[in-house]
Amino acid sequence: MVTAPLPENYLDGFLSHLQTELNLSPRTVRNYINDIQGNFEHGAPKGFFQYLEIRHIKFPAEVDKYAIRGYMAWLLEQGVAKNSVARKLSAIRSLYRYLLREEMISESPMPVARKHGGRLSAFSLKLDRRLPSFLTIDEVERLLNAPDSVTPIGLRDRAIMELLYAAGLRISELTSLQLDQVDFYSRELRVLGKGSKERLVLIGHPATAAIKLYLKNGRSELMKDKEPNQALFV
Repeated sequence: MVTAPLPENYLDGFLSHLQTELNLSPRTVRNYINDIQGNFEHGAPKGFFQYLEIRHIKFPAEVDKYAIRGYMAWLLEQGVAKNSVARKLSAIRSLYRYLLREEMISESPMPVARKHGGRLSAFSLKLDRRLPSFLTIDEVERLLNAPDSVTPIGLRDRAIMELLYAAGLRISELTSLQLDQVDFYSRELRVLGKGSKERLVLIGHPATAAIKLYLKNGRSELMKDKEPNQALFV
């Protein structure tokens, strides 16, 4: 399988591949690296390389499909959720794709089998489908009314709550909003999401009113003794 000994910095190259070429978020990159190497600070060993070390399997020369399946079984025996197992397999598959592309190996132990003209992973899991949990109308109203709207921080928090509820933003999208991304006339937000993709999001009257009130009576107070910036929420 191996065409040449792996260079010592091959994981650095893989890390750069995840960050710059695949443009994955810092959290996803961190999870992928932890899934492959293992987290040596918290809990029982669950990383792929940790499993190989425990089983005395050399990477990548001695890793075959049976080693991958053994790793899957080992994780499930430890009570790791199927979704987490699937993510770890995705991280390993990405690593092998990178090694193949860079011609560090000649084949992968994780081929993709074809079935009826489609693509079916030979190492796929049937994931448990969970119904999403949600708040009742009363719980939403109590949450929106929780901030103290007579204080600058309360005005900011109320605007944040209204915006999250109205637009369904990710936390990272909300915290990165700038002043010029809000169009009060059309009640639209320009949101920079995952993969640096920009989209327009409509917001209703309550969220618009809450943001205006925060900008009028809250933001300037919160900006005292701070460096000038264009962040919407400070």
